[in-house]
Amino acid sequence: MNTFEIYKKKILNLVIENSENFNIDSKVNFDDVVFEIPPQEFNFDLSSNIALILGKRTKQSPIKLANLIKNLLLKNFNDFSEVSIAGPGFINFRFNSKTYQKLILEILKSNYKYGSSSKKNKKYNIEFVSANPTGPMHIGHSRGAIYGDVLANLLKFNGNTVVKEYYINDYGNQIINFTESVFYRLREIKFNEKFVNKKNLYPGNYVVDIAKKILIDAPEINLIDFKKIFPTLSEMSLKYSMILIKNDLKSLGIFHDNFVSEKSLVEKDLVTKSIRYLQDKEFVVEGYLNPPKGEDIKNWKKTKRLIFKSTLFGDDTDRSLQKNDGSWTYFANDIAYHADKVSREYDYLINILGADHTGYIKRISAATSALSENKISLICRVCQLVKLFKNGQPYKMSKRAGDFISVREFLNEVNKDSIRFMMLNRSNDVELDFDFDKVLEKTRENPVFYVQYSYARISSLFRTLNIDANKVFEINQNEFELNPHELNLFRKILDWPKVIEIASVKYEPHRIPFYLYELATLFHSYWSKGNEDPSYKFIIDGKIKNTNTLLIIKLVALTIENGMRILDVSLPTKM
Repeated sequence: MNTFEIYKKKILNLVIENSENFNIDSKVNFDDVVFEIPPQEFNFDLSSNIALILGKRTKQSPIKLANLIKNLLLKNFNDFSEVSIAGPGFINFRFNSKTYQKLILEILKSNYKYGSSSKKNKKYNIEFVSANPTGPMHIGHSRGAIYGDVLANLLKFNGNTVVKEYYINDYGNQIINFTESVFYRLREIKFNEKFVNKKNLYPGNYVVDIAKKILIDAPEINLIDFKKIFPTLSEMSLKYSMILIKNDLKSLGIFHDNFVSEKSLVEKDLVTKSIRYLQDKEFVVEGYLNPPKGEDIKNWKKTKRLIFKSTLFGDDTDRSLQKNDGSWTYFANDIAYHADKVSREYDYLINILGADHTGYIKRISAATSALSENKISLICRVCQLVKLFKNGQPYKMSKRAGDFISVREFLNEVNKDSIRFMMLNRSNDVELDFDFDKVLEKTRENPVFYVQYSYARISSLFRTLNIDANKVFEINQNEFELNPHELNLFRKILDWPKVIEIASVKYEPHRIPFYLYELATLFHSYWSKGNEDPSYKFIIDGKIKNTNTLLIIKLVALTIENGMRILDVSLPTKM
């Protein structure tokens, strides 16, 4: 239930039904009409720019139109205690007591669905993390992992079907280099040889751990000829590397539905089939590409190759599908993967990418458009870098994993709840400063603590009153009145469905922790007011002062529960 959308629809219908009063016809566009909560100092529940929009469209006075709308509302609706016109023509609405009661009961009835959309169910595939399976996850991966996981929870909350997918890049030179690294670690352990200092090998100690596990499984493994043993050793190395990655994901509370292997797509010849499909559509042709910008022409080898005409679909340049030796490029393999996703008939494909993949978006979006005949949208979101700080200074850990900081090390410093909440503390498209000092504080400067603490305080209130928070509360209709703090909380709660809607449409889950922190701040302010002014105390002589207060506090708890469930962050009842 979205109160803003409900009243927008009601009021627009009323205006259209009385169109002759406004000199408008059916062609008038109401898309820019907004219903929202006005600034706190106005002390109203809703505000709309409808008169301003109508005035602009019809070249009439917004003040005159606002008065016409006001009179119509007071004549036809009994929802408001006051309708007021402000500024150049904004209309502000204050609900009456019966409307407050009605809205409170509707929210309580919605319970854990409060805020979710009633729109038709859509099918989403969200591919995220997809780190090369050559080692454990690092901090950069964790931001994209949490963003993708929470986005999936958000879309599910809105009634959509979501498949969370991990694309395993288990084909290519990096897998050869990784397997060779394991090979030399095995020889180091078994024959006491020094690890080879060779370019492109992976030096991290985690490779030693993988080698030890392989020796437990295959103590008699033949380590004489790397090329001969490569197929078997590669499979074993990737198995244990993926176990590391899945354990890292599990420690962050993340579980994927699908793991799709790049190698399996190549072995099924899906690359050739996908390229052939695009050739039949005349989107792939044989030809020559110009040298890349900045490339020394003397070093550029003009080679005939298959080229994807991605400029037909909005890309800056056409893209090569073959290397100089005729083998497929990484992009060609990626086309095969997206062809596989397209064949599974999702309504939307979402790719969560790292900061170094920004330049890849146009070409893969073009490929998806070509493969789906523009029927399936590919949405790409980039998660920017994470910078660690401690004591006001950039913070570096032990880097046991090699040249990066692992998720495991990260979790030794701070808990899962803090990581999940704080990784969404800024929009995904800007760099994030993760301050260890802040997330360990037990103050309002630590957003996750502040939200959890508000819920713990509510829980303590119900414990003190010996009341089951899950029971159905009745409204005291004869003495129903909300004080200013309760009104502010209730108006913020009414904002929740709108936050969910915007976060879902724009794929911006960071709006949820922002909102929860603001709601928690309003609640703590109300709680503290009782220490300053006895008239605002919740409990007098061991009993609740006003039973209607419990309703508002119950709504606060319910909204926090819904938000933290989407974030998959715990809510302790005691702190």
